[in-house]
Amino acid sequence: MYSLTFCARRSLEFQKWRNLRVSVQNAFALFNSFSFASASDLSLRDGRKGNNFTVSYLVNSLGLATKLAESISRKVSFEEKGNPDSVLKLLRSHGFTDSQISSIITDYPRLLILDAKKSLGPRLQFLQSRGASSSELIQIVSTVPKILGKRGHKTISVYYDFIKDTLDHKSYEKSTQGNLKNKIRNLSVLRELGLPQKLLFSLLVSDCGLVHGKEKFEDSLKKVVEMGFNPTTANFVLAMRVVHGSRDKTIEEKMDVYERLGLAVGDVWEMFKKAPSSLGISKEKIENSIETFLGLGFTRDEFAMMVMRYPQCIVYSAEMVKKKNEFFVKKMNWSLKAVVSNPSGFGYSLKKRITPRCNVIKALMSKGLLRSKPPPMSSVLAITDKDFLNKYVMMHNDKQLVHGLMAIFTGDRVSLTDKKAHLEQ
Repeated sequence: MYSLTFCARRSLEFQKWRNLRVSVQNAFALFNSFSFASASDLSLRDGRKGNNFTVSYLVNSLGLATKLAESISRKVSFEEKGNPDSVLKLLRSHGFTDSQISSIITDYPRLLILDAKKSLGPRLQFLQSRGASSSELIQIVSTVPKILGKRGHKTISVYYDFIKDTLDHKSYEKSTQGNLKNKIRNLSVLRELGLPQKLLFSLLVSDCGLVHGKEKFEDSLKKVVEMGFNPTTANFVLAMRVVHGSRDKTIEEKMDVYERLGLAVGDVWEMFKKAPSSLGISKEKIENSIETFLGLGFTRDEFAMMVMRYPQCIVYSAEMVKKKNEFFVKKMNWSLKAVVSNPSGFGYSLKKRITPRCNVIKALMSKGLLRSKPPPMSSVLAITDKDFLNKYVMMHNDKQLVHGLMAIFTGDRVSLTDKKAHLEQ
């Protein structure tokens, strides 16, 4: 697939995975006339100062949840409300609702540190001068708020045209000049293949090199299409990132590691389709992960089976894998065989999912309400919160017992009444 030697050695096995036939060349031909202006992003502000003030402002002025506000404060921070207030006032004056503004700031927090008078205002005015009605302006900025972080009228104009065209589902051809030529051309090709707007716009405003080039982008796209990735999914973009950022020799070396583990070539490609990150990590990381699982007592065949079922497990750190496996095997007395059958357990949060649920199970076992052995891993970890509570908590007639189990499950963070209301939604 990647080098002549690699292709010659595996071509027969690989053919069966070529299950998506798309004329990529034709899609490129439609957009060869594109040529666009260069762009540059705003420089990052130091988000370490004024975090407490930022969180308080986001909660009080925008109504954001504290946890979300804390997350945003790690990306951008400020110590006074003058500029953020000016930004919010300006957006409201253009017809944005508080709900829309909250979504915009959540998506692009740096908007709050733009100069409302010198930067943000002129950019909004320019978009209006391009013919955007009030409703179109609100739709475009709400969809891709980072357009207001772009510098230069030519750049903003190109972004506006592409976004508006995509939202309107029309085809068009423009002829301008600049460094955005390949980026817009490549995004247009991805749009023709069916890549969703959300993913298109994410690539549009990003600085990743994936959509900047021409020949390498086209080569990466062809490979991912031939592998059978669905262009309407996020995995399609993830796979392109992996292929685009890897040399042929590097991918071949990783393939060899998986083959030595006992996986067939077709199995590896199928695994890659499930989780592109399984080929995105380094050869050393793959080898270290194998050593980690073998060191925990799993056989090579068992680990190969786990990787096929849940490829993401090879990406996790050794520390995390050991910690969760110890919990499964020593605290819950699940066998290694049970873990092999449920490798997705390594993907669940120890704090938010594994520990609360397992503590409920241990409490029920201690009261003799469950048999001496814990239920299967899948019936404890894989089901939804609602199903778990209905199966192990709400079914009891003893209200005091239910209340106690809910306290264990929630850590006393949520009342029983609130939890019941949540389950009824």
